[in-house]
Amino acid sequence: MEQCGEESIMKMEGRKGHPLLSGGNLRVNHNYKHGFSSTQIQSLTAVCEALIPSIHHNEQHLTKPLHSYYISSASHPPFPDQTAELMVKRGIPKAVLVVRLVLKFLSTRLGTLVLCGRSCLDWKWPFIHKFTELSINKREAILQKWSKGGTLLLPLRTVFFMLKVTCFYTFFSLTDENSQNPAWEAIGYNVEEVERSTQPGNERPLDKGIIQADEPTLDQSFTHKGMQLTHNPKDDTIHVQCDVVIVGSGCGGGVAAGVLAKAGLKVIVLEKGHYFAAQDYTGLEGPSMNEMYASGGIFSTQDGKVILLAGATVGGGSAVNWSACIRTPEHVLEEWSNEKKISIFGGEEYQSAMDEVWRRIGVTEHCVQEGFQNQVLRKGSENLGLKIEGVARNSTENHYCGSCGYGCRLGEKKGTHSTWLVDAVNNGAVILTGCKAEKFVLVRDENDKYRKRCKGVIATVGSNKKMHIEAKASIAACGALFTPPLLVSSGLKNKNVGRNLHLHPVLFAWGYFPESVSELKGKNFEGGIITSINKVVTGEPNFRTIIETAGFGPASYAVFLPWVAGEDMKNQMAKYSRTAMLFVLTRDLGSGEVREEGKITYSLHKLDKENLIAGLKQTLRILIAAGAAEVGTFQNNGQRLDCGGIGDEEVDKFLKEVMAAGGPASGGKYWNTYASAHQMSSCRMGGDEREGAVDENGESWEAKGLFVCDGSVLPTAIGVNPMITIQSTAYCISKRMAESFNKYR
Repeated sequence: MEQCGEESIMKMEGRKGHPLLSGGNLRVNHNYKHGFSSTQIQSLTAVCEALIPSIHHNEQHLTKPLHSYYISSASHPPFPDQTAELMVKRGIPKAVLVVRLVLKFLSTRLGTLVLCGRSCLDWKWPFIHKFTELSINKREAILQKWSKGGTLLLPLRTVFFMLKVTCFYTFFSLTDENSQNPAWEAIGYNVEEVERSTQPGNERPLDKGIIQADEPTLDQSFTHKGMQLTHNPKDDTIHVQCDVVIVGSGCGGGVAAGVLAKAGLKVIVLEKGHYFAAQDYTGLEGPSMNEMYASGGIFSTQDGKVILLAGATVGGGSAVNWSACIRTPEHVLEEWSNEKKISIFGGEEYQSAMDEVWRRIGVTEHCVQEGFQNQVLRKGSENLGLKIEGVARNSTENHYCGSCGYGCRLGEKKGTHSTWLVDAVNNGAVILTGCKAEKFVLVRDENDKYRKRCKGVIATVGSNKKMHIEAKASIAACGALFTPPLLVSSGLKNKNVGRNLHLHPVLFAWGYFPESVSELKGKNFEGGIITSINKVVTGEPNFRTIIETAGFGPASYAVFLPWVAGEDMKNQMAKYSRTAMLFVLTRDLGSGEVREEGKITYSLHKLDKENLIAGLKQTLRILIAAGAAEVGTFQNNGQRLDCGGIGDEEVDKFLKEVMAAGGPASGGKYWNTYASAHQMSSCRMGGDEREGAVDENGESWEAKGLFVCDGSVLPTAIGVNPMITIQSTAYCISKRMAESFNKYR
């Protein structure tokens, strides 16, 4: 009996997962760090109430969860303070400063008059009301006005955008001590229970190679793993030596670590994030995004136009991506090898690399059962006579998991943390987590007056302790958003470092399928996230635009969903679980820049907008053809179409209004929020230093022994999910490195 009880406890605790990925923030905390004054919080509370108001319905048919959902409000504690916390922690500092100023203005009568105009005037004393004294209808009307534009004094649309994003994300992601959110049952959402194995030997596969940077016994940990630390008392720096140091553990760094360690080299991997294994994951959107995504998933370009999703954990993007495995398109390889003169992409070497990657991460090409959203995409495409293709995945054929974006709790998705990095630690590699690389160490090369030589990397470990990892070769594999700033801070001057950034910009469309009238079963968060794809055919010989399905939890969905009024937003979110969310992605010609960490700029090319519009129109037609009762875009005016009894004429009229509007900081009447989960080309390969930041071996034109091995080396955008391309390129680079080491041993 005692043994059974022990197993039961193991099962229960297994469901809880890692403390960092667990909920429990849905409570009042008296130690907030946001720094907002009490009057600013009062103003913020009034804004939150207008965004997500308490709605009192008289309908008797409302279920208890729906009734509770409608009467709840984002003005109730702890939502306003938690919204402020999120904004300060994740917002762009300059934008947060403007929000603070606006909230301060709204706490005074004169400030409210300046920002809100005649809406705050009254014939009775005191004639001018503060924002908090206005009726909820007036506050809602003011926010609607802000959503449409700003003033000459302040960018109120950007302020509205920040308030809306943080308020809705907080409202739908915070959970209590039982990992429940009060709104979830009403909107049809739940985190599915997963049976976790409690058998002996169910170990975390990387534990024997992991060292946490804040360990008090750092010296002993390195010694135990066969590496000796030394201390330099002059500059209080820790020193350690190895053959190769790799900064980053994702699709590029993970592959490189596996290949190089297997070749007999002493490898150290630096990762600023934490290590989580299958038994650690909880499937909870809020804490999972916070710990496993860059800036907690609340990360955008400087103008707020594009929200950027990038992995920030051991395994990088491969730990949290949506499993899509697509080989590099032939026309892209031809362009890179012929037009860009990069031979590595034109021969058997790269094809063999793709085959090896395909094998190592366990790619399967058949899906036993598709989820609701992919059924919608498939049915709509087939009804229109459009070609629909299956998407291979690095998981089992019967993998039916919609929460892989928060880490695969079943352990069936094969990211680098369960494949290549396992190879690495099994061959003696060390992975140092919670470690932030500051700069590569570049010294003068006596044999080459034009190039420097890289001698390792300086990193911060623990509480501001400096570590110098001395290495014969160093690899930057931080991803296209973080590798360039690291190289710039190291002193690299090549004009291609941090420029030519491609994002695969995405726009979304939605379709609502009431369960009572649709033959398609399931909910939007169930089943494999991407198992089918539609390629948009235009006048060009090769496709540039694709349509796939999105895997967003309710908080992320609410961030993108347009707000036109409080009650309307609540009604839309009540339909969440039966709303299919499809996206259109284009192989962008437009590009951006990232030379300083966290500061990203980006512009769309005219052709990108045209392709996105064409794709968005096709996406909406697919949703309608699949039987949606209502469809819409995510444009700020809540653009939508009731599909009941409509004909082609009404559909065509609606589609004529579809556009690829600018972001919230644009000057137009309408605006969109774009997304990017694929970042590329910000340190691209080139035939010479004028065309690229690195050569076709991945080595810097400016520093010998310094390599780049991630998505930033891709010469252009590729137009499909890039995991296979990044891993295959990394495989080629690291194989060549291993051969070079062996040659000079």
